[in-house]
Amino acid sequence: MAKEVTGYLKLQIKGGQANPAPPVGPALGQRGINIMEFCKAFNEKTKDQMGKPVPVVITIYKDKKFDFIVKTPPASHLIKEALKLKSGSKEPGRNSVGTITKEQLKKIAQAKQKDLNAFDIDEAVKIIAGSARSMGIQVKD
Repeated sequence: MAKEVTGYLKLQIKGGQANPAPPVGPALGQRGINIMEFCKAFNEKTKDQMGKPVPVVITIYKDKKFDFIVKTPPASHLIKEALKLKSGSKEPGRNSVGTITKEQLKKIAQAKQKDLNAFDIDEAVKIIAGSARSMGIQVKD
């Protein structure tokens, strides 16, 4: 028999660095979940993505147990990492902070493929290129 789901919780936590401090502790505590158990499991699963912001979807069951799914870091983080930027443009469309190549876009799209709403890699590249443009980064052919 399937477990009864009482809710879902979406958080973004730095990989390998989950701790009971806000936002993790209060979000899980009010739902009756063992915070340390989650932190240990999350840190173990994301130790290869140390320091990167990692979205996680936690499924909470009626008996206070939980499962979680770790997603890939946000496209904006991967773009900034590829170009070694601190942040995007304060005025996208007016001021450009860098240029990204199709090859760099393709690598990012391949990394994010399973979390994107795209059927093939070309469509995924278009999605990532749109994210780059909205950050004030020019896309070079």
